[in-house]
Amino acid sequence: MKTDSIAKRRSDRTWMTAESCKLDDFVKLIARETSLSDYPLASAVQSNVLVYEGDAVRAAAKDPDHRKAIMAEWAEAIYSGPGILMFKNAFPDKALLDAATDTFNAMIREQHEAKTGGGDHFAKPGANDRIWNALEKLCLRDPELFAKYYSNEIVALISESWLGTSYQITSQLNVVNPGGEAQSVHRDYHMGFQTAAEIERFPLHAHQLSPVLTLQGAVAHCDMPVESGPTLYLPYSQNFVPGYFAWRKPEFKDYFDKNYIQLPLAKGDAVFLSPALFHAAGHNRTKDVKRMANLLQVSSAYGRAMESMDRAAMSAILYPTLRKMKLSAGEISNAVAACAEGYAFPTNLDRDPPIGGLAPQTQQQLMAKALAENWETEVFTAALKKHSWRRLT
Repeated sequence: MKTDSIAKRRSDRTWMTAESCKLDDFVKLIARETSLSDYPLASAVQSNVLVYEGDAVRAAAKDPDHRKAIMAEWAEAIYSGPGILMFKNAFPDKALLDAATDTFNAMIREQHEAKTGGGDHFAKPGANDRIWNALEKLCLRDPELFAKYYSNEIVALISESWLGTSYQITSQLNVVNPGGEAQSVHRDYHMGFQTAAEIERFPLHAHQLSPVLTLQGAVAHCDMPVESGPTLYLPYSQNFVPGYFAWRKPEFKDYFDKNYIQLPLAKGDAVFLSPALFHAAGHNRTKDVKRMANLLQVSSAYGRAMESMDRAAMSAILYPTLRKMKLSAGEISNAVAACAEGYAFPTNLDRDPPIGGLAPQTQQQLMAKALAENWETEVFTAALKKHSWRRLT
């Protein structure tokens, strides 16, 4: 292909690589100051982050026009503004928070006794206490407490402002213990959980789409002074399109380490952000603060297929047929892609942790490995059943 052809230029625009990331471009893009005049419904700007008072938001939301206006402000701020919002006193009932904290601590004790749980995406395993699927566990354990906790108006408003209706909430309870080390800087779900080689196969518009499929949040279950290591953020960094490559590069990590901001939180405060914002949990330098946050991931309803299928059953039937057929490696790969589940999520992270990477093994990867190594059908079927079991709650 000629280097100056229309086709070559279009290909370069559509398919990004790690070489697409220029630190100078990134620095110029995020060198912005958040002005309160651009966001008139916010109460303050702190370290370039918009701050909203919970009581004021709850009062404003009672008027339909004001409700739409404040949700529009949030959507624009997350999409093209600083990418992060802080809500003071988002959970005003501190007794409710304490009850939830006690329940989560009981779950953590049970995990320790059973030697289960643990693992993390961007920190050393064992540095934190983590409850995977804390949402379902809280609901099944104490439905009344769950109802009071998740009836929170601010959680619902910010979720709808970013994702519209029919969203789905999941949560992972995270405790960074005294001395717990900081995470490495990263972006999050979806593309943040894939390798650079994997995301090279997604076109530019998919890199732009990934951040708008998810909203991230954190509810503070205790006071979090800076020395306890509240999350580190780099406002406006979600606007850098090749950022899913960039956060892995040493020069970008170094820039983050020298320029991040931190927001001390009080119990009941909450932060919501774009999953594409560069961020990392901080180092807990205290001797006595167990920094507990309920990490919320809210997902768009639109990230789903139209039909439900038993892909495990399909894979079990197709596998012996593919072993016998005289197809090329490429043709086999295409057939597997049409049949088996190609994505690692959703899964049960207690049973199916991301060992050796950011995401667990997919059904497609299991099937491809079995075919490449010519497993007997019975061996593959047993492995497939075990794989399916790990994904169940």
